[in-house]
Amino acid sequence: MLNVQQVSGGYSSEAVLKDISFTVEKGELFGILGPNGSGKTTLLKMLSGILPFQEGEIEINGKPLQEYNPKQLARIIAVLSQHSSQSFSYRVKETVSLGRYAHQKGLFQTWSTADEEVVQKVMMQIGVSKFQNKNIQELSGGEKQRVFLAQALAQEPEILLLDEPTNHLDLSYQKELLDFLKQWTSENGLTVISIFHDLNLAGLYCDRLLLLENGRINIDQIPNEVLREERIRDVYNTDIQKHPHPKVAAPQMVLLPKMNNEVVDFNIDESRLHISEEWIELTTPIPLRTMSSGVIGSGTGWHQIFVNRHVHKDYSCSNHRTEMATFLKSKGFEPSETVGMMTAVVLEDVVYKRFLEEEFSIFVVVTAGVGNAIDASKGELHSFEMTPGTINTWVFVTGELTEEAFIQSIMTATEAKVKALNDLKVKDEVTGTIASGTSTDSILIAATQKGTVLEFAGTITPLGKLIGKAVYQCTTEAIQKSSKRKQK
Repeated sequence: MLNVQQVSGGYSSEAVLKDISFTVEKGELFGILGPNGSGKTTLLKMLSGILPFQEGEIEINGKPLQEYNPKQLARIIAVLSQHSSQSFSYRVKETVSLGRYAHQKGLFQTWSTADEEVVQKVMMQIGVSKFQNKNIQELSGGEKQRVFLAQALAQEPEILLLDEPTNHLDLSYQKELLDFLKQWTSENGLTVISIFHDLNLAGLYCDRLLLLENGRINIDQIPNEVLREERIRDVYNTDIQKHPHPKVAAPQMVLLPKMNNEVVDFNIDESRLHISEEWIELTTPIPLRTMSSGVIGSGTGWHQIFVNRHVHKDYSCSNHRTEMATFLKSKGFEPSETVGMMTAVVLEDVVYKRFLEEEFSIFVVVTAGVGNAIDASKGELHSFEMTPGTINTWVFVTGELTEEAFIQSIMTATEAKVKALNDLKVKDEVTGTIASGTSTDSILIAATQKGTVLEFAGTITPLGKLIGKAVYQCTTEAIQKSSKRKQK
């Protein structure tokens, strides 16, 4: 479709772009990235024919760009640039109709039935037909951008060039515009080439990305390869971290602001625990990075309030998350800052221990009962029931955990819990076999993310050894305390 080979050029004798080569296939959404001054807009102007290039070749459908006259080129390429203002006060339909100029014939440029059909169809598809008789100056920024997109598509181009199309648009309009373009490339075979400043939008919507650096190509590849943490950090000269999108298979980058990196000196120990008949609470002076299966605050996040709430063993609620959030608010806790769990265990039977290493420490809190103990290998023999959590495990770490260490911490803590049940010979009442946990166990790993970097938490690593020892001891003692209470 579009073939660029060894193109160099710029606005003067000194080339802004140097030795640029890439191809774009029909129906692709192709993104151009790069810091300010890297040559993005210059490249787009060369592709549109506005700016001549000094060396190399640009071909469209196998024909050199220079061999197309302006009207021929306008039937193939449409350009949607940033529109901050409109010089003339046209109605919406008149503005969209300007896109038909390249297709009109004859000396007097007669408006045809075909022109009218195309304009009306495009306005309907873009969603601007309802205000086609309005003055364009009466529209919002997002609505104007849709009108200019309709104008470009009224050209019926094969290639659409976009210069930061989402600039000055709010989130809903950004998504709407890019959703539409993605759909148009898929259903109509339109080729879209767009400059992006927003790396995350580019990663979400583009099939391929071209990254420019100082007028040269750094890489031309799929988004996941282009948006590598170390590459973006080097090219943009900024601290950034890569994460997968939570819903779709697309890379996302987050900025790392320059913060006060002084280690906040505080301990996580029993002095921070508040234990009552109704709940156990631990609050920290700064938010901790968390990974949990709590009723509130599940998954990963940042929290500084931790609540383990006692409920009756027959607790039942059609929406336990909403009910839990209401409970937290009623007690003065902000749900968005809280990891909240439920347990039917009497909270008096909680067991907690702190273990210190030379460069880090952990604090473990466990409430445990075994009334609904389950052998996980024979779970199919049990009926599914939503019951309050029984063995709830909290592990607080004063150190910086990697993503790997968070997951390994959960594995190590679980292995230690299973070992405790095995040694206590806790049985699954349905199967008569040794239980591995209860049907509603919950876990929390929380780290200060300051101080010593703890890369791993497997069973024989320094962190893993402490977690395994503490969770085993706390689980064992908590089950024993709960069992003694039941025997009284």
